[in-house]
Order: sequence, then C-alpha cells, then structure tokens
Amino acid sequence: MKLSWFPYDLRLRHRFSVSGHSRSTTPVVLTKIEYDGLCGYGEASLPPYLGETKISVIDFLKKIDFTSFSSPIDIDEILDYVDSLAMKNTAAKASIDIALHDLVGKINNQSWHKYYHLDKNNIPDTTFTIGIDTDTVVREKTREAVGRFNILKIKLGGRDDKQMLRAVRSVTDLPLAVDANQGWTDVHQAMDTIFWLQEQGVVMVEQPMQKDDLDNIALLTESSPLPIFADESVQRLEDISRLKGVFSGINIKLMKCTGMREAWKMRDLAKSLGMKTMMGCMTETSCAISAAAQLCADMDFADLDGALLIANDCFDGAKLINGKIIPLDDSGIGVKSLLSNF
Repeated sequence: MKLSWFPYDLRLRHRFSVSGHSRSTTPVVLTKIEYDGLCGYGEASLPPYLGETKISVIDFLKKIDFTSFSSPIDIDEILDYVDSLAMKNTAAKASIDIALHDLVGKINNQSWHKYYHLDKNNIPDTTFTIGIDTDTVVREKTREAVGRFNILKIKLGGRDDKQMLRAVRSVTDLPLAVDANQGWTDVHQAMDTIFWLQEQGVVMVEQPMQKDDLDNIALLTESSPLPIFADESVQRLEDISRLKGVFSGINIKLMKCTGMREAWKMRDLAKSLGMKTMMGCMTETSCAISAAAQLCADMDFADLDGALLIANDCFDGAKLINGKIIPLDDSGIGVKSLLSNF
C-alpha cells in the first residue's frame, strides 16, 4: 500500500460565522492509498476548533508505515494501528479511515451503504446552514436555499438570536434546526429561548451551552419541547454513554470520531441507548461528505451541506437530490478526484 497526501484550501462561498469565530476558508489535507492498481481517497478537514493543522496532519501521516500489513482488507487491524499512533489527531486518522474504506469498497466492488444494508430511500433531508450575519446577508443566503432544501440550520449564540431567526422567517417558513455552538450561558434564558423557537417552527436544538456544562444541559433536555443534540460535547464512541439523559441525541462527525468505522459504532450505540442520531460534517469536499452519506440512512437528522458551502470542490461524489445528500452506487465511497495531479 502506498500512502500520499495533498494539502488544499477550501474557499467558502460566503464568509462563515458561528458563536465565537468567523472564517472564509478551511484548510484540508487530502489522502490517497494505492494498492494493486486501485486508489482510495480520504480527507482531513481542519476547522480551527479541532486544533489540527496541515502541518500536524502531515506529521501524523508521516508516522504511518503499512509494510506490516499484507492487504487493505485487514481494515480493522490497520485502523487500530493508526489510532494507536497518537492520542488525538482525529481528522488525520479520519483521512486514513475514509481512504481505506474507499479502497476496500473498490476491491470488493461494493458501496458501503449496500455493505451496511442501508436503503438510500431512508436518508433524511439535509439541513443547509445559515451562519450568523447581517439581516441582509441572512436573507440573501436564505433565498439561495429556498427551493433546494427542505430544512435549514440557523447558527445562533450571537448578539441577537431572535433577530437572526426573524430575518430567516421573513423569507421562508421551512422547518428550522438551530445550533448555538455553546453560545448560551444562562440555563433559564436558554429554556425561554427554546420555547420561543418551538413557536417559530424550529424542530431541534444543537449544543446550546458549553460542552462540559452537562448538569445545565440535562436540565434543558428534561424540560425542553425540542430534542437537544450534542455536538462539541461528543467526540468519540467513549463519550456517548455518559451523555444518556443529558442530550436527546448526538451529532456524529467523521473528523471528530476518526472516520467511518467508529461513526458506525457510535450510531449503533446511540440507538441502543434510545438516543437520536444525526450525521454531521465540517466544511469538506465531496470526498468526506460522500463517506458520511454512506452511513446516513435511518438516522433522525442529517447536516451534510459541507461541500455545497465551498466554491472549489475537487471531488465528484454524493449529490443533492430533492433536499437530500444521496451517495452514488459506485464502489467504495463513490467519489472521483477532479484534480489532475492527485
């Protein structure tokens, strides 16, 4: 097996603002694993809050030595080895996991959603994200989304959440999900806001308060008329059990949990605990989005708009069809590179 990588910068179509920061680009490192004439593609997307950089990812990838493995088919053994190389570096690990899944799927001539016995007809609508901005920009972004999506996701936790939502509601009455990105600090005010949001057609709330403020989040979840989902509070499989009763559900992201293998385990564990599940993403190319889409059927929510938020996608893969991100039936994760040199 031959591993190679390619650093790349994603250009966002609009400046993206959430509670706490704003950006117009996202760095990524693309990976490729070659074996017996086949190529598997992967990706590490590196938004600031993950704490990884192109340099840290490449330094991690340089540690990987596949010589003791005879075939990519030994995917569990390989990923156990990769995970053991460092404590964190979850996006770097995901870039290997995704590339291996793509490669093994091609070897077996099968897509992963078929391997998992998932029906693409059961994929939930994807949300489309409207970041914190001026009323004018919020209305412009909302108009661009109407007619393409069946549910929108509104970033809250800024200076005036109600004004942000009113700007969206001046354009559309589509169902809304909201994500406070840990931006709410007072539990009583948060509860009042949630009841108001329900009246405005909001259907779920994501990460309302600081990720470690579990007691107050549990209070919210107990009384909330809307499901409360963990994002920053949940990273990997080991986090889920302690969040039962704290959150209604979890947002699973490949870049947080090291990739498809662990995401599948997280999905199963959450469901077994009676928790709702959501497949999420960062701003990513169609490579990582297509990998996530393979796992998405039968989940409660999807937030897989990452590739639609960028202007320079370098992969062809999963498609937006009637408001859903639908994976291709091609083998592996169903992507083709659009880069001539990678």
